[in-house]
Amino acid sequence: MCGIIGFFNHNKASSKVVNGLKIIKNRGMNGFGIATSKEFVHDKNLSKVNDLVGDSCIGHNLHSVVGDVFQPFVNADNRFAINGEIYNWKELDKKYKFGARNDSEVAFNLIRKKGIEAANEFDGVFAICYWKSDKVYLVRDIIGVKPIWYSLDEKLAFCSEKKVLLKEGLQNIVELNPRVILEYDVNSGESKVIKRKFFDIKPEHSGSKEEIIEKVADLSLDAIKKRIPDGKFGILFSGGIDSTYIAYQCKKLGLDFTCYTAALKNEKEAPDLVYAKKVAKELGLDLKFKLIDIDEVSSYLKKVVPLIEDSNVVKVGVGLTFYVACELAKKDNIKVIFSGLGSEELFAGYQRHKESINVNEECLSGVRKIYERDMYRDDVITMNNNLELRLPFLDKKLTEYSLRIPAKYKLDDTSSKLVLREAAIKSGLSEEFSFRPKKAAQYGSYFDKAIGKLAKRDGKKLKSEYLKQFYKMENLKLGALLSGGKDGLYAMHVMQKQNYDISCFISIVSKNQDSYMFHTPNIGLVDLQAESCGIPLVLQETQGEKEAELEDLEKALSVAVEKYGIQGVCSGAIFSNYQRERIEKICDKLGLKIFSPLWHMNQELEMRNLLDEGFEIIFSSIAAEGLDKSFLGRVITEKDVDKLVSISKKVGMNVAGEGGEFESLVLDCPVFRKKIEIVDSEIVMENEITGRFVVKKSKLQA
Repeated sequence: MCGIIGFFNHNKASSKVVNGLKIIKNRGMNGFGIATSKEFVHDKNLSKVNDLVGDSCIGHNLHSVVGDVFQPFVNADNRFAINGEIYNWKELDKKYKFGARNDSEVAFNLIRKKGIEAANEFDGVFAICYWKSDKVYLVRDIIGVKPIWYSLDEKLAFCSEKKVLLKEGLQNIVELNPRVILEYDVNSGESKVIKRKFFDIKPEHSGSKEEIIEKVADLSLDAIKKRIPDGKFGILFSGGIDSTYIAYQCKKLGLDFTCYTAALKNEKEAPDLVYAKKVAKELGLDLKFKLIDIDEVSSYLKKVVPLIEDSNVVKVGVGLTFYVACELAKKDNIKVIFSGLGSEELFAGYQRHKESINVNEECLSGVRKIYERDMYRDDVITMNNNLELRLPFLDKKLTEYSLRIPAKYKLDDTSSKLVLREAAIKSGLSEEFSFRPKKAAQYGSYFDKAIGKLAKRDGKKLKSEYLKQFYKMENLKLGALLSGGKDGLYAMHVMQKQNYDISCFISIVSKNQDSYMFHTPNIGLVDLQAESCGIPLVLQETQGEKEAELEDLEKALSVAVEKYGIQGVCSGAIFSNYQRERIEKICDKLGLKIFSPLWHMNQELEMRNLLDEGFEIIFSSIAAEGLDKSFLGRVITEKDVDKLVSISKKVGMNVAGEGGEFESLVLDCPVFRKKIEIVDSEIVMENEITGRFVVKKSKLQA
């Protein structure tokens, strides 16, 4: 793949573009180019790409897989640069009679012919800048495999990698939501977004189980075939069903490839390496692996964490595994590498899918968010090793079909991803390999264990605290949705520990005590909580009318974006699909990322974690059999949690109050500077099991 970059209405724009191309040169070293509105230059040597006159300029560096066709493309008043691969380019070229040399030329010609929304015809992964006269368009593939980061405040700057924009000192840098197209007017400096149609989960497929398995087998094989390069390639290999299925199909096709695995050198061999060796031996695969000891892990972290621009523990653990394997492939002069990423979301492979009320809603949510969770990390790691990443399970046609497979064919009480596993068996793979239980890469490689040991050795309580030394910046600016209760503050605390910057609190004051969306008892105390944390608060009133209250949430989030530059939202949602889906919908509209770190957390575990972490909470309302007046207004203890668990076993109550059994109020927690003191209050009971603790007066302790 390649790298793209652009600056519009910036002084010395071409100089900024050239400097940016130097920073991301590993994304492509086969050719470089820049273009202003009046001239352009291409060369195989970046040092020969000189500055051009003009305050607007785009640039491109080429990682050639299908011919050395230099970019940006220039034609009359059209300028175009793409980072990506269009798998149906030959069909499109034949259909429109372009006579193009490669997929990039097809993309340019089709968009020039039909406009930017012609990108919807592409089957592939891409990030595109199209500059026509005074309009600039940024668009990426609908799942978001290929990245674009941008900064916009009348001036526009964008790049494949965030670090370039940070180097220029730009503010409010955000990743383009793949479900919108950004349109920018060079003359006025104004911008707007064009919404794009995403995948749906309805209607579900009505065919038999056998028909669905066969269709998945056919589509997944086609997805692999269309991504096969001309020469030798690599497969990131763990011995799990995803990478094994890809390798098995490639072996059956008689292709030339090598499997790559990485793990911690340990007394007990890492599970992924054990299985990778076993599968490779059984199937006759060429496997190369690299073991690194714990001291080497620290050296690798110095490379990986700044590269992915993120100190999130999970991202780093997966990224470390990924990086070491890619390094092996690079030494073999591999240019294309396959990964099994994406199947967990399509075929319900995570625990949260098993616990979900609506499995396919959970799958769809995961596909929406995969770009912000995985894609950028994997893209920069592969590109840094001069590799093009290919992801057959995130194929457009396969994704579209799989999201409509009935949940009963995806999981049962004992297994997940059933339809994929049975498709693998149908293709000839053994049941043992097809049904290997999932183990996440960071655990299967033992690299998460290594990070934990290094943190302890360094005197750090948390792995995230240890990793922060390798990347000093906070990961993203977040607005935390708070109502004064335990879940929002605990979620915010979790994200802070993962090195995210909580830039503001966002609270909705509902006049409807029976609001569908927002916690209402003692919402007035959230201003004291914000003051205690030293974090600004965005307050928004709502009448609390169903669905209409979402417009007020959108207003509040818009203020937080404008005033505090938030890039995402942190929510305390645990099991409420109603809440989470609506929050996600608004965040998607505003281009905000959504984080729900407590999602599907065991409710007893959450309650005990809160107390272990030093949260001091009281119940501000009760409404459930087994609860009574004695629970209201006093600090909850471990014995109370024991009692809640006991009540739950008897009457099925949610231990964390997720069914509305109780509401909570946080008086103190690790992020408070001062504890909240209740000066005056009263308890109002409707009946023996329903009542409220009303705070009349409160203050921060001196």
